[in-house]
Amino acid sequence: MTTRRTRPAPRPPEGTPPRAELARQARAVLADAVRIAHWAAGTPGPGTAAPLAAHALERAATALELSPAQVRAGWDRARLAGLVELHGDTARPGWRLRAWDRDDSAVLRGWVALFDAWSLVHAAPEGIEAGAVAEAVEAVPQVLSLLQLSAGPVTVPALLDLLGQRVAELQEERCEVPLGPGRTAPAASAAPAETAADQAATAGPARSADLNALLLDWALEGLAAVGALTLGKGHATLTPLGNWAVWVKLEQICVAAQSPAGNIEQSAADMLLGCARLTPGPARDEYRAWLAARTVGSAVAELLAVARGEDALLRGLAFEALRVVGGPAEPEVRAVLAEPSLRPYALLWLAEYEGNDPDDAQDVLSREEATWLWVDTAAAVADHGETGLLVRHLDSAVQGTVPALLDEVRAVGHPRTVQVLVALAAAHPDPALAKAVRRAAFQVHTGGA
Repeated sequence: MTTRRTRPAPRPPEGTPPRAELARQARAVLADAVRIAHWAAGTPGPGTAAPLAAHALERAATALELSPAQVRAGWDRARLAGLVELHGDTARPGWRLRAWDRDDSAVLRGWVALFDAWSLVHAAPEGIEAGAVAEAVEAVPQVLSLLQLSAGPVTVPALLDLLGQRVAELQEERCEVPLGPGRTAPAASAAPAETAADQAATAGPARSADLNALLLDWALEGLAAVGALTLGKGHATLTPLGNWAVWVKLEQICVAAQSPAGNIEQSAADMLLGCARLTPGPARDEYRAWLAARTVGSAVAELLAVARGEDALLRGLAFEALRVVGGPAEPEVRAVLAEPSLRPYALLWLAEYEGNDPDDAQDVLSREEATWLWVDTAAAVADHGETGLLVRHLDSAVQGTVPALLDEVRAVGHPRTVQVLVALAAAHPDPALAKAVRRAAFQVHTGGA
């Protein structure tokens, strides 16, 4: 047995409130969103998109004693924080809403999701080119890092200088040369009149500084709107929530940089293949590092896309990685229960997530689902494993006897049944059993009974 040195659990910055207090602050920021989410979840057809349909908006405003603008803002926040899920014309409570009063971690994850979406909460000023807005959003993490490292108020001029530097770096990385004095853009016939923001975006360094100032004001107001910072006269300060969130993001980057097997920049499929030969502990470290370098939503979507592929080994490993994601993956995992190829994996994942012992989780599978999973696992072994492992896999079948297993395997309809049975027949040392397995494979191939 070998011991493996692990990175000690990081401590948040000195002065950071306990998680319970941070969760209390997050609940306060999202109080209206939670009220609206509860109302929407208990009301038929509250609307399918933001803003709410007019009739639903009025009903919500009346029921909750809020203004229509407050209802619209709270609805947007509820969706962005994962408090509600839309299914057609019906809003259902998200997993975070169900856990809101008892799970501080769920509350903090919900607030961080809102924090990540600050640019959607607070609309960008009108008339600014989308590319300029995107550059500002991409530069904001640098601004937040300065605020976090300063551990106190930072003047707006200092933040503006940093934003301008970061935007210039992004433009240089994209090989974009801003127009300077004496340089003009090609004339366009019948061009619409330029807005002040358009002129600021194209009229050279002096006007670019004006545009950056406008975008910085927008970003600071957006971050203040989600409770990440407070604005004073000429300065900005991170709130305890904002300070903690930026620290968490920086820690995730540190974790990502420590991936021992170097799979962070790989696609989900390549990352999972790179983990296939690792033991469970190091594999989970790799999953965590890969996940830390991505947003939860995109990572879960990529893992499920891999699970839908033809490689059964990757299907099983994708759900192992989803176990590391935990609660935030629950809605997406629950949504694939209707897909036959993913249903057994999803059922086991949900059973373990809900607290069942992994050894007892198999009880949630029907006989047919357990048989389908046996074939899928056998396909993974046949494609990537050793001959002896495929033979030993027989012992894990729920049927108890080989004839009963073959009967149910023939009926389950797995697309890899024939290949699995042929591989098992070739690997098994018992000639009589191998012959029976080959006969079953032939019957499946020809469609016989």
